Amino acid sequence: MVRSPRRTLLLVVFILVICGFLGMLFGQKITPAAAAGGDSDVRDSLRQFATVYDVVEQNYAEPVNADKAIYNGAIPGMLHVLDPHSNFFDPKSYSLLREDQRGKYYGVGMTVGPRNNKVIVIAPFVGTPAYRAGIRPGDIIAAVDGKPTDNMSTGDVADLLKGPKGTTVHITILREGSDKPIEFAVVRDEIPRYSVDLHFLIRPGVGYMHVTGFNETTEHEVADALDQMGDLKGLILDLRQNPGGLLNEGVGVADKFLRKGQLIVSHHGRSSPEKRYVAAHGNGGKEYPLVVLVNRGTASAAEIVAGAIQDHDRGLVAGETTFGKGLVQTVYPLSENTGLALTTAKYYTPSGRLIQRDYSNVSLYDYYFNREAEENNNSHEVKLTDSGRTVYGGGGITPDVKIPSLKSNRFEDSLLQHYVFFNFAKRYIVNHRPDPKKFEVDDVVMQDFRKFLDEEKIPYTEADLVQNNDFIRSSIKSEIFVDAFGQEEGLKVRAETDPEVVKALELLPQAKQLAENARRTVAERSNTHAFSR
Repeated sequence: MVRSPRRTLLLVVFILVICGFLGMLFGQKITPAAAAGGDSDVRDSLRQFATVYDVVEQNYAEPVNADKAIYNGAIPGMLHVLDPHSNFFDPKSYSLLREDQRGKYYGVGMTVGPRNNKVIVIAPFVGTPAYRAGIRPGDIIAAVDGKPTDNMSTGDVADLLKGPKGTTVHITILREGSDKPIEFAVVRDEIPRYSVDLHFLIRPGVGYMHVTGFNETTEHEVADALDQMGDLKGLILDLRQNPGGLLNEGVGVADKFLRKGQLIVSHHGRSSPEKRYVAAHGNGGKEYPLVVLVNRGTASAAEIVAGAIQDHDRGLVAGETTFGKGLVQTVYPLSENTGLALTTAKYYTPSGRLIQRDYSNVSLYDYYFNREAEENNNSHEVKLTDSGRTVYGGGGITPDVKIPSLKSNRFEDSLLQHYVFFNFAKRYIVNHRPDPKKFEVDDVVMQDFRKFLDEEKIPYTEADLVQNNDFIRSSIKSEIFVDAFGQEEGLKVRAETDPEVVKALELLPQAKQLAENARRTVAERSNTHAFSR
């Protein structure tokens, strides 16, 4: 749809008026005289904005793209003055937001990505139209519905593959070992976006679960995963790189691990009343040891889950200090299929910790990417868990046990930049059919890998291979399993050999001791209180 500049200007004026109204709605009470003055200020500001925009549109050196100027400039600029997380969604980004929240979309069901200057299939999802059609990892997407993908971005290709349920998309594939392009006619279907992308018994009786985000199906997915893993003796809950999502789903997930009635999170704003969320169902007495893995990419609803588990001493939080995103955004649908996410309150953990870190006098770049100065700041608020342990607020969730993220070295970076493991696995599968129960990266496979590096002219030394032996063998096995048996099997291999996951397994006895000591302390405190009465 082509939108006229005047229509776009009217839209932005409407949004600015809405923001002004919301500011009054959530702001402090003001006198009629002050309100009249505020209305006058708003009218003057809108008039000035319209004048500036008109001058820009009439006199700028090149034609002005109205959508770009408004959607990518004026509105985000205004909102970012408020805080880093209030945001405006243009029609495309708003559609993607709703897609993420619903946990499903319509398409063919595969991950695509850039490799070797082409857009290729990373992996089809098991059971989807792409999987049933026979599309494989490593296939190059040469054209979609007759449109060549040369010079297209991954996002552009992904958009072409999506479409209404029941429609057909024609995909032209180039495959290693095939002389001619292969044509696929794939019927689009509803594709679930699973937020629990991996769960399995990583040791006898010990479960591992990775949650990628919180959408409308996450609580249900977590419940199903716990049921499928059976009678657990321990669990690793991996929330690394989980950016959060829907508050109610985060509350529902935390409910699965806490006792009925325990506080999970509360939020309140300057003028909005406090709202408290408690465990409505509880864990049903399942008090197995729990370790929660977090890192800098753990944010929002994921921090709510980690913070509640930590404050109630239910489990051990391990990894890095989390992102520190504790602002509540209410999403307001607007006209033209756009939306406004506006901060209306702040989150607090059960102990009263503010999750949000300070963003005053900090650039957006530093806020998102430069955390060193903040991590050396000792001014964070001090709170206590149920058993009296000290925890810190105002800067994300600080782990009970710090596990620094592994730093890659020059040789590892070189292998990844050249997509060595992906390309090696693609070639290996052409001539081998590995047994999933017996396959290991032995000396024979490593010799094949050396030959591959030589053929691809990837420089290496024997010292490089020895120094990075575990990383290389794990990466080879993971990529081969993705190619041969599906993405989930490859993820299992990666989890089993992940040093942070291995460390989390070692921490399970400590997590058990923590929970037992906490229950004892709380019980003693309750008995003392009852006796003193």
